[in-house]
Amino acid sequence: MKIPTLTQAEELIAEAERRNPGPWVSHSRYAGEAAQAIASHHPELDADAAFILGLLHDIGRYFGVSGMRHSIDGYKLLMEKGWDDAARVSMTHSFPIADVNYIVGKWDCTEKEFAFAENFIQNIEYTKYDILIQLCDCISLPTGHTILEKRIVDVALRYGTTKYSVPRWKTYIKIKEDFEKEISCSIYSLLPGVVENTFGFGFEK
Repeated sequence: MKIPTLTQAEELIAEAERRNPGPWVSHSRYAGEAAQAIASHHPELDADAAFILGLLHDIGRYFGVSGMRHSIDGYKLLMEKGWDDAARVSMTHSFPIADVNYIVGKWDCTEKEFAFAENFIQNIEYTKYDILIQLCDCISLPTGHTILEKRIVDVALRYGTTKYSVPRWKTYIKIKEDFEKEISCSIYSLLPGVVENTFGFGFEK
């Protein structure tokens, strides 16, 4: 796979945090940890690669606060470094449904960039890694791992809903169910702190 080493990925995310600090960084790290945990139980996936892809899925925010253009910015940045597989995940992570209309937020880019994104998404065949990071993006808050439904509500409260929201939610649920069949367990059983972070309390021993 054309991805950075762990050291390179950590250096890049650290530089991005210096340039544009915010909760997106911890969200990205939790997404990477979730991807690593799930991949470690999956027969077709490499856990270390999954962590790196999850860690860098939002790296387009390196360039500052943005909406959907962060997917394009991340793609360009990673492609320039020769990390093609990480670049594609930067593009695909926002599209559990391969249609640029099914988004959260707004397209804050040029017409040319939008056309590029539309063509890219329509003509790419998702890999298992693409789908994994889509899932892990949707079970990771800046404060830790959470159940899918809480993350969905969190995003809906911040960005609102559209006619595309329910189909997106159904797709995420299907992705989760498919992975659980493939790893023969609940994804939540693999995520440290998911109960505490979801419900806001811990258990006394």
